Amino acid sequence: VPEDEQYQSRYRQQERLWALMKEAARYFHAQLYAPVGAEGLAYAQRRGMPKGTLTKFGIGFAPNTWNGLCDAMRAKGYTDQELKDAGLVSEKNGRIYDRFRNRLMFPIIDTRGNIIGFGGRVMDDSTPKYLNSPETLIFNKRKNLFGLNLAKKSKLGYLILVEGYMDAIALHQYGFDCAVASLGTSLTEEHATLLSRYTEQVYLIYDADEAGQRAAQRAIPML
Repeated sequence: VPEDEQYQSRYRQQERLWALMKEAARYFHAQLYAPVGAEGLAYAQRRGMPKGTLTKFGIGFAPNTWNGLCDAMRAKGYTDQELKDAGLVSEKNGRIYDRFRNRLMFPIIDTRGNIIGFGGRVMDDSTPKYLNSPETLIFNKRKNLFGLNLAKKSKLGYLILVEGYMDAIALHQYGFDCAVASLGTSLTEEHATLLSRYTEQVYLIYDADEAGQRAAQRAIPML
């Protein structure tokens, strides 16, 4: 079988991005315990997340700087183009700067254990409250679910689908290690297909407000 050069090149690019995202997650996790991360750590503790949970989910903190992550990743040999390809930076007037600033960071991990994106919760009143990675070569929010890398190992025999990262983490803390969350989007056909690989039974636990009820009504036929 002839070598597919295009595939090889694409896979090498993906490997570089997976490695970069892993380094970024390590950087964010370290910042959580540094003086700059004090506010993030205090927030996590207020929300009832002990150190074991922060470690298990790899939760970190993006400092309120314009280029902390950029500089740290450049020092590890990653290019500005790779930072853009990974969705870790934004660009304005030809200059790049950190996409995530002053946010509690939740790594999004695929079922093979690769970090493919991040969700960040802001510490002040700025918007959006949650900011996700953009679509990239390795990240598609319609095809991935937060927490599925852990929930797929559950022995409970079913999966619980919730709307937010914090909901999923809270359930894991209380023994429901089968909880997953959609990534800032309502349930998609791709999500339903992904869930069906791991279980025949899904419980929906959405917000009780009107929007949550509408989301549940849309999700049920797909499942």
